[in-house]
Amino acid sequence: SMATNIRVGAGGAFSIISQSLGLEVGGAISVPLYLAQAISCTLYIFAFAEGWLRIFPNHWETAVVLVAFAVVFVIAFISAKFASRIQLIILVIVAFSLFSIFLGSFPTEQTAGMVYQPTLVGSFPDGDFWYIFSVFFPAVTGIMAGISLSGVLKNPRRSIPLGTMSAIAVTVVIYLLLTYWLSRVASPEELLTNSTVMVDKAYWGWAVMAGLLGATFSSALGSLLAAPRVMQALGSDGVLPYGQIFAQETEGGEPRYAMLATGVIVVFATVFALLAGGLNAVAPLITMFFLITYFMLNAVVLIEQTLSMVSFRPTFKVSRIVPFVGAVGCLFVMFLINPIFSLMAMVVSLSVYVFLLRRQLNTPWEDVRSGLFMSVARWSVEQVSKMPASPERTWSPNVLAPVHS
Repeated sequence: SMATNIRVGAGGAFSIISQSLGLEVGGAISVPLYLAQAISCTLYIFAFAEGWLRIFPNHWETAVVLVAFAVVFVIAFISAKFASRIQLIILVIVAFSLFSIFLGSFPTEQTAGMVYQPTLVGSFPDGDFWYIFSVFFPAVTGIMAGISLSGVLKNPRRSIPLGTMSAIAVTVVIYLLLTYWLSRVASPEELLTNSTVMVDKAYWGWAVMAGLLGATFSSALGSLLAAPRVMQALGSDGVLPYGQIFAQETEGGEPRYAMLATGVIVVFATVFALLAGGLNAVAPLITMFFLITYFMLNAVVLIEQTLSMVSFRPTFKVSRIVPFVGAVGCLFVMFLINPIFSLMAMVVSLSVYVFLLRRQLNTPWEDVRSGLFMSVARWSVEQVSKMPASPERTWSPNVLAPVHS
């Protein structure tokens, strides 16, 4: 909706929030978003290593993780165009792996097919529902990748809504079908103990393994393409200290310094994940930062709709209930997952906001903050006019001061 109302600049969500509520709010939300996107790369690299070790169990996990990151970094560092070509190859591999999974639905000499009836498990042995939710949530944050590349899209007003909504539709269908398929071909015990159960149940296990490696590698590559461009946008608008360094780009439009800085952050996150125990230690952290960003995006749309300004004329319209439910839902889920960490994440965002407020940034565009306060003032005047006057209680002095010059 926002992408069809304004020209979304570099940084995606940062551009949308900043153009509505100013650089301070945009920066306060987008700095955690940048960190979440950067750390997401670590998540996907660990998932890639998990699949790799299934094929080569004697390989050292740390070496696999670091080599995988090095390959992803080199591809992303060369250019976004080169990475996009790699993504197309991976798309074909993933599609073929899904075809192999479909064939696994029928009994063969290798597989039994759909022999189980779906059953509901009473509890989650590794944690409560919301912990499991927080671990799963990064699997659906790829919808931000296209928006984060808004600065290099030819027609973001058309591409972002079409690409985002179609990606969500395709993902929902595939996830639901895979969930049903798994419940029919594997027992609950297998699903709990075998993290690569699809390889065993598909018609060609090697095809699913290739799809697993391709999908996780592709996701890591997407994160490493998106995060530096958010950092570049933060730098070019002066949100980051010494931001002009990260704002620099090559003639081909590649943010090299932002890419190098992001690479360093990913390495540190990877080392932390290795020490902390891998995927599940990183996933809830990423989830919290993304939920804050989604909350603010919903709030921006809700504010723009509520102000009823003539300038808000998106070609992709949504009901006001959509951003309201989205904003409330994000806050609700944050505190259900981890109340303490939710407060910490909010404190981080508020601290960044206060820091940026003191820097007195010059916003290069007009935002809706004045309109927001004007609407509040107009509403207040209307309410006062409906009430009986009470000057004896609510008076304030008027000072007349004569001056000679």
